Amino acid sequence: MLSFAEEIYLLALDDVTGKITIPSQDIVLNSALIGAVLCELSFLNKIDTDQDNLILLDTEPTGNQILDDIIAILKNDVSDKKAPLYHCLKILLPKARDIEEQTLKSLQEKGILKKVEEKIFWVFPTRRYPVIDNCEIKDAERRLREIIITDEIPTPRESVLISLVYTCDLFSEILSPKELRRYSGRIEELSKLDFVGQEVDQLIKQVNTFRSMPLYA
Repeated sequence: MLSFAEEIYLLALDDVTGKITIPSQDIVLNSALIGAVLCELSFLNKIDTDQDNLILLDTEPTGNQILDDIIAILKNDVSDKKAPLYHCLKILLPKARDIEEQTLKSLQEKGILKKVEEKIFWVFPTRRYPVIDNCEIKDAERRLREIIITDEIPTPRESVLISLVYTCDLFSEILSPKELRRYSGRIEELSKLDFVGQEVDQLIKQVNTFRSMPLYA
């Protein structure tokens, strides 16, 4: 089974070009990856969340480097094992690049992605990660679409993924324009089932609002 970080990264990736398709990808993808890792910790009973707070339940290592790094940061920062969820997201944002690198490495090891090194105008180095095996992407897209266009109740893991996909504005890659308009209300409703996803969405909106402010009054 893929992790939340792996799933959201694959859904955000153009399977032909190997490039991320998310607009304003830095803050959106970074926030979503942090949210994905927190959700993974929640399913491992390492943390719990409510509408406002993150509660640290267990600080024992998991054996996964990224998860253990996040636990260590939370252990040092979260006093009395409880802190506002929004605050935790912000202090973890600097780890987003590490999470992306580990996610890419894992997807390559699983034979899902490959790394292609190229140069622009034969001078500037660049890299992309085209998909070798897109079965996981297609399965995730099919499952999400089924949930959205029916009255089916998503599982807890599916609720997390729906929330992260909504935050990244990726349902436009899964549904047709007509379906997107017809089911926009249901998508928004289902996206609110996960507290972490809601806070990720608020963090992205706040950062984007700050970026749009003029430098000088």
